[in-house]
Amino acid sequence: MKFSPLSLQGAFVVELEPIPDERGFFARTFCGEEFAAHGCDFNFVQSSVSFNKRKGTLRGMHYQKKPHEEAKVVRCVVGAIYDVVVDLRPESTTFKCWVGVELSAGNRKAIYIPKGFAHGFLTLADDTEVYYQMASAYHPDSAGGVRWDDPAFSIQWPFQPEMISSRDAAYPLFSEVAG
Repeated sequence: MKFSPLSLQGAFVVELEPIPDERGFFARTFCGEEFAAHGCDFNFVQSSVSFNKRKGTLRGMHYQKKPHEEAKVVRCVVGAIYDVVVDLRPESTTFKCWVGVELSAGNRKAIYIPKGFAHGFLTLADDTEVYYQMASAYHPDSAGGVRWDDPAFSIQWPFQPEMISSRDAAYPLFSEVAG
């Protein structure tokens, strides 16, 4: 696997290194030793999938509060997404900064998201499926979120979302949750 650091401290794009043959190719999608070698504290304990019927569906911006913060690896296995992460760690040099990466079935990229980040995505195609590996189990009482259009982050989405859940649309501004 190839790890390319993103502009946010501790976040990476993870690309496959395919071994091709006449049948197609074989590639490793996860290796604990390789993640550890890049400073990624990641032993996954839970996997999930998100299926999204329509292009323009926005999910996010989600995070888990302390003490149940979660690191995750996100990969788009069908369709395409514009994946966004925001650094919510006050001690970080990239605090309140964001980065967006296109993940698709075609480019086979994944993104490693450290603990303390908010995560969300906008689907770029109908019938898009996203696969998550999480380093912590989900704790509903620790689930949190901030607005996808929060001026504190000024995320530049590729286009206006057409579908968003009422829960995600009602998340507070960061200034309201940051104290």
